[in-house]
Amino acid sequence: MPGMLEKPPAPPLDFSWWLSRHHKSAGFARRLLRTFLAEEPGAERFLDDGQLVLGELVANSVLHAKTPPGRLVFIRLSLCPDSLRIEVHDADANQPAAHPATEEAETGRGLWLVSQLAASWGCRPRPGGIGKVMWALLEGGDAQ
Repeated sequence: MPGMLEKPPAPPLDFSWWLSRHHKSAGFARRLLRTFLAEEPGAERFLDDGQLVLGELVANSVLHAKTPPGRLVFIRLSLCPDSLRIEVHDADANQPAAHPATEEAETGRGLWLVSQLAASWGCRPRPGGIGKVMWALLEGGDAQ
């Protein structure tokens, strides 16, 4: 039968971590991503774009999410052979909106950058909980 001898796709490798809502959390999240990808052969192809996307989504959550004191940010990374899914969860149900940034502005380009680097991205309510999930999918083709 066709397809019976094909190798099933590998299950994704997942990693998750809770972060405090602190201005240094985006940098810490990027270090976690580097460590996660370093352990998988061929995964380095997601490193540059993944660090930018994850850093922007975490920074957006830390800077703009309106949450009660003590709430944390949750990140989840899922690595498949041809993609990396990045999720950032926070306790604010309001979905962010991209706003045009002036040339002089030092902030305001994060979601635009995510839209340029990700194959797809979006925001949805957190299942079974309060808040939202910002997600981005990076595609990198077959591993070398």
